[in-house]
Formats: sequence, C-alpha cells, structure tokens
Amino acid sequence: MESKNENVKVPLISKIAYGFGDVGCNFSWMFVSNFLMIFYTDVFGISMAAVSAPMLFSRFWDAINDPIVGGLTDKTKTKWGRYRPWLLIAAPITAVLLIMTFWAHPDWSDRSKVIYMVITYCLLVLGYTCVNIPYGTLCGAMTQDIDERAKINTSRSVSAMVAIGIINIITVPLIGKLGSQSAKTGYLLVAIIYGCIFAACHFFCFAKTKEQVIMPEKDKISIKVQLRAVMQNRPYILALIGQVLFGFTLYGRNADVLYYFTYVEGNASYYTTYSMCIIIPSIIGAACFQPVFRKLNNKGRTASIFALFTGISMLCMFFFNVKETPAAFYTLAGITQFFFSGFNTAIYAIIPDCVEYGEWKTGLRNDGFQYAFVSLGNKIGMAIGTALLAALLGKYGYVANQVQNPAVLSIMRHSFTTIPGVLWIVTAIVLFFYRLNKKRYNEIVEDLKKQDKINPRY
Repeated sequence: MESKNENVKVPLISKIAYGFGDVGCNFSWMFVSNFLMIFYTDVFGISMAAVSAPMLFSRFWDAINDPIVGGLTDKTKTKWGRYRPWLLIAAPITAVLLIMTFWAHPDWSDRSKVIYMVITYCLLVLGYTCVNIPYGTLCGAMTQDIDERAKINTSRSVSAMVAIGIINIITVPLIGKLGSQSAKTGYLLVAIIYGCIFAACHFFCFAKTKEQVIMPEKDKISIKVQLRAVMQNRPYILALIGQVLFGFTLYGRNADVLYYFTYVEGNASYYTTYSMCIIIPSIIGAACFQPVFRKLNNKGRTASIFALFTGISMLCMFFFNVKETPAAFYTLAGITQFFFSGFNTAIYAIIPDCVEYGEWKTGLRNDGFQYAFVSLGNKIGMAIGTALLAALLGKYGYVANQVQNPAVLSIMRHSFTTIPGVLWIVTAIVLFFYRLNKKRYNEIVEDLKKQDKINPRY
C-alpha cells in the first residue's frame, strides 16, 4: 500500500469541491425538509394525519439502513478510495428518487396516495443515506490535521448556507412561474432542476477530492462490538445527542416555516423576503466558526456558544411579526441565522475528531459506522420534529388552503420561535460538556502515530 501523508494540507480546489457536495445535499434535502410536507398536504391532497405516520415509520427504516450503509462504506475498497465511489453511483439514483417524490397525483384514491408517499419517501431517504454518509465521512479521510478539517468544514458550511439561501429565495417564485397553470407541475419541474444540481455537485466533489488517511485493514467486526466501542466514546456521544436535538429543532422548524408565512403572516411571498434577509448573515456566521474555534480551541464549546445565542435570538422573534414590526423581525431573523450558521459548521467539524478519539480509546476505527449513527440521530430528530408538528396541526383542525383557527395558528407561531428557541438552549447545555480540545486531540493523534509505528496497519 502506498504511503500517504495523513496530515496533508488539502488543496483549495478540494475544499471547494467538498463544499459543493453540501450544495448538492441541500438542493435535495433542504428542498425536502422545507417543502415536502406542505406539498403533501396542499398539492398532493394527503391529510395531515396521514403525513405524520410515514415520517415516523421512515426512521425505523433508517435505523436499519443507516448502520448498514455506514458499515458498507468502511468495507468499500476501490482505486478511488472507500467513500468517493458512493458519490459517483448513488447521487444520480437519488436525483431520480427526488423527482419521483415530488410527482403529485391528487386524483388518486387516498390509499394509493399514502402508499406512493411511503414508498417514494423511504426510497429517497435510503438514496440520500447512500450519498450523505460517505460524503460526511470523506472529510475525516482527507486529512488528520485538525485545522485543515476546520477549514474543510467551513468551506462545507459556507457553501451550504449559500445554497440554502438560494433555495429559499428562488423556490417559491420558481414553483409559481413553472407551475402557473398547476402547482403540481411547478413542484415536479423544480424537483427535476434540483435533482440535476444534486447529481452534478457530487460528481464535482468526487472528481476533485482525494482520500489521504490510511484506514486500517480489519476483520469483520460485529455491530455489537462496534456499538460497544461507540458507547465508550464520550465526545462522540455528546455530538450524537447534539445531532438529535439539531435535527429535531432544525427540521421541525423548517417544516413549519412555509406554513408560518402562508397562514400566520398571511402571504407565502414573505418567505422569499425572509430568505433574502438571512443569506448574508448565514455566510458570515459560517465563516466565523474558525476564529471562534481558534479562540476557544474546543469545537464543542464553540458549537455550544453558537447554539445558545441561536436560541436566545429565536425566543426574541416571538415578540415581533412581519406586518407590524418588519424591521425588528427581519433583523432578528438575520441574527438568528448568523449564530445558527456558526453552529452548523461547528457540529459537523466535531465528528471526524471523535473518530480519532474512538480509535485511541478502543483500538477500533469505524468512520462510516460512526457517521451513520450521526446521520441516524439527525434523521430521528427530523422525524420527531416533523411528525409531531403534523400530528398537532392535524389534531387541532388544520385544513389545507383555508383560513386556520387560532389554535392552529398558535402552534405554527410557537413552532417557528419559542419551541426551537428553548431546544437550542438545551443543545448549548449538552455541548458545553464536550472536553476534546485541540491540545488533547493533537496528543491523541501523535499517540496513534506511535502505536502505528509499533504495529503497522499494513
């Protein structure tokens, strides 16, 4: 096996290409998280109660396929590496599944609609898993240098924030323009465009990145043994809890956001204005992760600070609205997004470092398996958040495309401000106890190198 420099300085083009991977992810998954639920209820014609159940069911599906995909990525062995080939093969398939998911059939029977929704959504989740797990794990395989990883994840987060901003700004008007005669046509055409962007971004990521960190050859290790090793990895457990809370808070709010502007504020077009106001703070916030990390030398504490101020800003938004206090509302929206973007960069930068800690602590390195549980934790949070929102709206009388009753409007308003605000503060408390700082991490990496000289991996 060719010797590789595991502390390699990653070329700028590779950092940019890795960032484009998350551009692709967001053109798929943020489109799903922000628009799929309202597409199901207001375009496809599926009841709110019927929407909530598949969201929870799909997480049981994830509990099976996420660890399997993670384990398979660790065992993959090609001339391109372990993780990059998955981007090349799974991305175009997932793009097709995205298109199928947003292909509405409002004239079908209720039963046929639900069956189609469950099948396409579960297949889409599986396809996204086959792209996102190897993509997320790839960062740790590009270098072991903690500062380089921070730069890679900053590139990822800045790219993601740009993509999210573009998606949020253009999607509503794009659906309206392409679907001027029919909303279902608008959603389908947008899904085709976004699916092509998703695939193209991952092709670019595949072409311009390189795996440098040597992964040890190992015998087949049971899931039980890998789980036992994971449970001994305290930094990873904290990061995993943070990801569950992150998924619950982020995706529950994202599922609510278009309902909020459509029904609480009274006009979906406010969503576009809101998105324009948060795009610049998003980019700046993501870029601020590195200087804050350099000051604190602890990625978990950095994430904790960003989460705390995200929660405080979100709680403050409850007291303002677009119609009566637009300046204060949009200013707080920008501040909230600034802190959220810093958190988003920090939480993903934590995971690769936990892999080294786990290898040092237990002697077992399982990058893909660990990232699979991070992905699963994030999706579990997403499922609970979106399913709970759908269940509550259904219980209190949500009716698509009608004026909503006060209870429904109250749920939409609190789901956009106070509930996620409190959960962000809880997330900050959890991550405050993350102890793996830069000094300790570098000591662990040096110790692993010494062990490797005594017992070479190959």
